[in-house]
Amino acid sequence: MHTTQVLSEVLAAAERRRHERRAFLRTAGAAAATAGVAGLLAGCKDDHNNDYPATPFPPPAPTPSDADVLNFALNLEYLEAQFYAYAATGAGLPSSQLGGTGTQGTVTGGRRVNFSDPVVAQYAREIAADEAAHVAFLRTALGSSAVAMPSINLDGGASGAFTAAARAAGVVGASGTFDPYASDENFLLGAFIFEDVGVTAYKGASPLVTHKTYLEAAAGILAAEAYHAGLVRTVLYAKGLATPSLRTIAGQISDARDSLDGTTDLDQGIVGSDSTVSNIVPADANGIAFSRTPGQVLNIVYLSASATTSGGFFPSGVNGTVRTSSGV
Repeated sequence: MHTTQVLSEVLAAAERRRHERRAFLRTAGAAAATAGVAGLLAGCKDDHNNDYPATPFPPPAPTPSDADVLNFALNLEYLEAQFYAYAATGAGLPSSQLGGTGTQGTVTGGRRVNFSDPVVAQYAREIAADEAAHVAFLRTALGSSAVAMPSINLDGGASGAFTAAARAAGVVGASGTFDPYASDENFLLGAFIFEDVGVTAYKGASPLVTHKTYLEAAAGILAAEAYHAGLVRTVLYAKGLATPSLRTIAGQISDARDSLDGTTDLDQGIVGSDSTVSNIVPADANGIAFSRTPGQVLNIVYLSASATTSGGFFPSGVNGTVRTSSGV
């Protein structure tokens, strides 16, 4: 049969079916009408009983709820809060701040840093208090929906996530280790891994929050994380004036994050293209900080360029509905 004739008969059959069910479509509403027409077209046949199935419409991607987004953020806050708590005090978060939905995990590694610079020690204590407050705030806001702390790897030994990150960045060799608790400088580099990611995570997730109160709270936490990131970058740059290798290592960490979060070159180190110029604020030409999707953030904290649900700093994955990395 000629293609034009086939098409005409298919359209005629569809029109007959649409006429027969017009009354139903008027009462069912626009959404049901669309689905009904698609179903009718799928059932249309020509004189030779050839089926013409309609192309199925893919189901829309589920939109995460405000609780999903806040729980995703809570997982990241657990990570940051535990790191700073151990580094500043030698102890983690209280057990009262760890329970919730999902599987509660434990922290591997983590210990107090023997700070030599009292300024860095004070900064560590201040940030630790802020991050613990973020955990408490999000848990209160979420109530019974709050996820439990997942298992977290803060180890600086051979099997630790910090070492895996340092090896991937080329900071240490294949058999080397990176201990973020060994010195002030190592602590700052460990903090550098987290803080920039936290800023981009909150900025990327903010459009997903619909409730005004939650959005305002998320914006407030984003601002606090940006202060922390700027502080860490500033101190690293200042110390890098005397120890240039610190600036190089920060650049390697930035490049490693870039290799995990996608094909675009967004991440930035602490110096500009001219190594004598500081780059405290990683921003675009308009002075605007960039964003990461939750999937990109998970790529970094899982230390994997492939789509996965666990690894790196979260050996069993995060808790909640947003838990799969995007892959590169």
